[in-house]
Amino acid sequence: MSFYCAQGGPDRELFSSELRELLIGALEKLGRRKKVLAIPPDQTRIASRAGDLTRYAWEHYGENLRAVLPALGTHKAMSAERIAGMFGDVPVELFHEHKWREDVETVGVVPKEFICEQSEGKLDYEWPAQINHLVLRGDFDLILSIGQVVPHEVIGMANYNKNILVGTGGPDSINRSHYLGAVYGMERIMGRADNPVRRVLNFAASHFLNHLPIVYVLTVVSRNASGATVVRGLFVGDDLECFHAAAELSFRVNFTLMPEPIRKAVVYLDPDEFHSTWLGNKAIYRTRMAMADGGELVVLAPGVSAFGEDPRIDKLIRKYGYHGTPATLVMVQDNADLAADLSAAAHLIHGSSEGRFRITWCPGHLTREEIEGAGFGYAQLNEMLQVYDPAKLQQGWNRVAGEDVYFIENPGLGLWASRDRF
Repeated sequence: MSFYCAQGGPDRELFSSELRELLIGALEKLGRRKKVLAIPPDQTRIASRAGDLTRYAWEHYGENLRAVLPALGTHKAMSAERIAGMFGDVPVELFHEHKWREDVETVGVVPKEFICEQSEGKLDYEWPAQINHLVLRGDFDLILSIGQVVPHEVIGMANYNKNILVGTGGPDSINRSHYLGAVYGMERIMGRADNPVRRVLNFAASHFLNHLPIVYVLTVVSRNASGATVVRGLFVGDDLECFHAAAELSFRVNFTLMPEPIRKAVVYLDPDEFHSTWLGNKAIYRTRMAMADGGELVVLAPGVSAFGEDPRIDKLIRKYGYHGTPATLVMVQDNADLAADLSAAAHLIHGSSEGRFRITWCPGHLTREEIEGAGFGYAQLNEMLQVYDPAKLQQGWNRVAGEDVYFIENPGLGLWASRDRF
């Protein structure tokens, strides 16, 4: 069976009671389950409503929901406080930390010939499908993979089997998938459900994950006319058709096609969600196709205190900086430490303007020297907040001091592109 729930539309708003009812109805179609694992995202995807959905599943299954494994990828582990803030009453002792460099094993290998084909001849490595031990060895009779489908810089459209193969993946699977997407070209991938990185993950899922009882719980989220974040759709299923249905709706509600490129954009990063440029560079990823040559992107980041979520990657970002694709490819070729962490190299490519426009970072907890050392422009946060007050700006176009400014309150909720670049 493909669908257990397929509800949604561009104008639909699924409030908590209906969201819970739809999920429980889908879970009841699965029959009785005795040992359930939930794999939601962490707090960096809090808008997904995965916290609520995980709690609804726990309320439904009770003691039969045995474990929760946040799909951290390379992110820091969730604290007990953040777990409570996102998942409510779900017992903290159910939560396991995904240690991406340690707690994984390889279940199969996508051949390098396939990677070479998908990369248009640019890469010749194989791709190991690495997954957390708990997912593979926990003897679960249901694995609920929960998350949001939204445009994404690495995978085109986030979630589905990425939640398993990258979110609970290991160093080689994360590094090589990210680098494939960066080398192929972020602009050619974002907003597209079918792309080289997704094809690699689909290959791995069809060959190596069929023995696992995975059911995907996918939300689509956007802002309504009043600016509130609402759930537009809930899709529950066990195959690609479920993902494609969610991706189609996401493209309709999360993608903004600009008639003309943006000369000045201001993006705000919520301090509760964004603590690093690794996460905060969504401000760049999601607007890069909309920015005019010679324009400026201003990033207001009161909570940002680091470059990487992972200490080793943080060190690499500080060492090499954001200098665009050609420079990064040369640095990978010439430096073994960067070549050993290809997800960091991919991030350096994604986080650059490729020299087309200026990026001015305004972090709460990084110095001018740190920001400029990484290749960005710097401005003092408090001074910029006086000019661009997020409380006074509306999503979209604003007139500020005689200048037209496009304001984005949360870059994680969408993708923006001008007609000439999409």
